[in-house]
Amino acid sequence: MPVTHKTKKVAQIRVAIVDDHRLVVDGLVAHLHSRRHGIHVAIGVSSWAALLADSEFPVDVVVLDLNLDDNVSIGAKVRALSAAGSGTIVMSRHAESSSVHGAIRAGALAFVPKTESADELVRAILSAAAGQRYVNGPLAGALSSDGKTLEPGLGRQELRAITLYASGRSIREVAGDMGTTEETVKSYIKRARRKYRDVGLDLGTKILLRRHGIREGWLTPE
Repeated sequence: MPVTHKTKKVAQIRVAIVDDHRLVVDGLVAHLHSRRHGIHVAIGVSSWAALLADSEFPVDVVVLDLNLDDNVSIGAKVRALSAAGSGTIVMSRHAESSSVHGAIRAGALAFVPKTESADELVRAILSAAAGQRYVNGPLAGALSSDGKTLEPGLGRQELRAITLYASGRSIREVAGDMGTTEETVKSYIKRARRKYRDVGLDLGTKILLRRHGIREGWLTPE
């Protein structure tokens, strides 16, 4: 009687894609499903809240857009994913070392710029699924600058707005000082805070802004 051999089933890597551009999500899902790497996209969503609410969560690896407009810091997201047992790969349109370092310092296992090919993302997913950091060019550059002061790259008006606001002025007073509207000032402050979050620094309250301003020398202690 012939002996039959059963093929051992290889466990699939369950992946989530989170990006606020639906075309990016759909494109990555289609590409990853077409590859033979044992990768299964279990979740493809456009927001952090949708990821957490999905019945398939947690997954093995989450591919996460760095700049989701939801006021949740990248550090908080990565730590939450780690606690749930998911490895994190961060994507962004920009590959500045400050952005890379902020994500990796929070615990992400890889950084893949959106200018890279989808094959680069596949390599990062395979590495993250094994619990290993994927060191590509952008990540290597960030790691080589580890320990140096990271600049968030604020524009002149953004810096002026947060300096005035941190000094104790109201939004209306800052707008008057800068000769612009209150909405514009709010936009400057929001962008500045987001840039600081990208390098791992939370300045989400006026008190934190003031403390940072004193440390940086924008403000003098009273």
